[in-house]
Amino acid sequence: MIQENFIRLFEDGFRKNWDLPGFTNYGEDVTLTYADIARKVAELHILFEQCKIEPNDKIALIGRNNANWAVTYIAVVTYGAIVVPILQDFNANDVHHITNHSESKLLFAGDAIWENLEEEKLTTVKAVFSLTNFSCTTLLNAVAEDITDNPELQHNDNLDLSEIDMETVKKLFAEKYPYGFHKDCVRYADKSNAEIVSINYTSGTTGFSKGVMTSGNALAGNITFGFRTKLVAPYYRIVSFLPLAHAYGCAFDFLTPVCAGCHIHFIGKTPSAKILLKAFAEIKPSVIFCVPLIIEKIYKKQIQPMLAKPSMRWVLSIPFLDQPVLAQIRKKLIDAFGGEFSEVVVGGAPLNAEVEEFFHKIKFPFTVGYGMTECAPLVSYANTKDFVPKSSGKLLDIMEAKILNRDESTGVGEICVRGENVMSGYYKNPEGTSQIIDSEGWLHTGDLGTVDEDGNVFIRGRNKTMILSANGQNIYPEEIEAKLNNMPYVLESLVIESHGKLVAMVCPDYEAVDAEGVDQKQLEILMEENRKALNSIVAAYEGISKIQLYPHEFEKTPKKSIKRYLYSSNS
Repeated sequence: MIQENFIRLFEDGFRKNWDLPGFTNYGEDVTLTYADIARKVAELHILFEQCKIEPNDKIALIGRNNANWAVTYIAVVTYGAIVVPILQDFNANDVHHITNHSESKLLFAGDAIWENLEEEKLTTVKAVFSLTNFSCTTLLNAVAEDITDNPELQHNDNLDLSEIDMETVKKLFAEKYPYGFHKDCVRYADKSNAEIVSINYTSGTTGFSKGVMTSGNALAGNITFGFRTKLVAPYYRIVSFLPLAHAYGCAFDFLTPVCAGCHIHFIGKTPSAKILLKAFAEIKPSVIFCVPLIIEKIYKKQIQPMLAKPSMRWVLSIPFLDQPVLAQIRKKLIDAFGGEFSEVVVGGAPLNAEVEEFFHKIKFPFTVGYGMTECAPLVSYANTKDFVPKSSGKLLDIMEAKILNRDESTGVGEICVRGENVMSGYYKNPEGTSQIIDSEGWLHTGDLGTVDEDGNVFIRGRNKTMILSANGQNIYPEEIEAKLNNMPYVLESLVIESHGKLVAMVCPDYEAVDAEGVDQKQLEILMEENRKALNSIVAAYEGISKIQLYPHEFEKTPKKSIKRYLYSSNS
């Protein structure tokens, strides 16, 4: 274990950045300093004590991105308990299952989410608290029985747990800190980095949800890497819009910035391009962490129509004349992201090759990283100056990699990683753990690619999605989809195999279709033209036999990857 202690990182961060602005809910005129955050954390610790929470007990957390979600997460882990962040996109049955499977004793939930849950299906939870104001919304039977059967639970002048509210907690807080709450009062649990601090239930493209046990060491590995590479620093402004219950958003929109002393602005609404561009313009973030979908939508809606104009194509075809135009586009794009960021870090899914190529051409400051929930999440990253085009960054100095079952002609094989950031296993699932982590500690990622001699990682596709052609060639559907997605009237696509042939399911860009008055028959003709154009630029064995129109967007995971297992050519 080479990392700083995970819990000490919060202690040090709060003390060092005591008076700095910490959390703001975007659209609200209230900002919490790090002193305010530390005080709220201390109040929740008292609440946990009243609820008889013990070290390593689990506490589930579900809700939209906001300051109270972040305060709750910090309070749980610094108390010495284990946080179970649940993605707010999960349906009620999934939430019931995850809460029960993790044996969570408390549940903190957004009010709208709690309305859709059924308390009788929460078999392990003692009490439910609102993320709006931390009030106890429901006291379940388990607590009432505990109080009746165990007199030791009645303490503090016979205080009944059913009477616990934040007003009571504040009174107990005043008794505990009679001389005021200051920096030296920030003292958290002594917990080894080897111990589990969170259990994240994945929502992957394969359809099976597993509880990823993440140690303090793995999260500290991500945080301290962010420090060493100067990804974040005190006073940095962060627009936090990635799902905080997802490993990527949690680590880099939240945990690393908190420990560094950044000012985090939480976006609680669905982060559409329109909402984000408005927030970027107002907040002017210092660094931006995002998924490809955001970048690609901005490119497709704002940049691509501009490049398609005949006059623009003519200008860009002339050497030297194209440079001022490209510089102008670059400035427009940088201004759209707030104009004051060091770089845009893209992760969570592959970036469209055409978009990446254009961003390199205009020298836009971006980079692409690679990770997975099982690595909390980071595996590779390089800053924008050192980033190698088409790569997913450089392997972290605390990680190592090898390529398994390498193809002799291409060098492509399954990427396996080992190191500080790797999970401790799947919760209550030793069989699943042994299937992904071998006896030597190598985690088999399921991703296909290569790693060059400098440690740069290149991803080709998923092992489970790779299609083997009749002639034995490896087909990576993601690469074909990336080309098809840039064609007219295509919003997104999914390439699948059907009876030995490749079929592309396409969700049309209905906004463009409606704007130009294209009817169904014309759309089918245009898609056939797209198919022919696509087949002219891919290898013969990658040719698409037909395009099948799909009526709406494909269902996605929180990191915006299509849930491929849900679809077939007959869907």
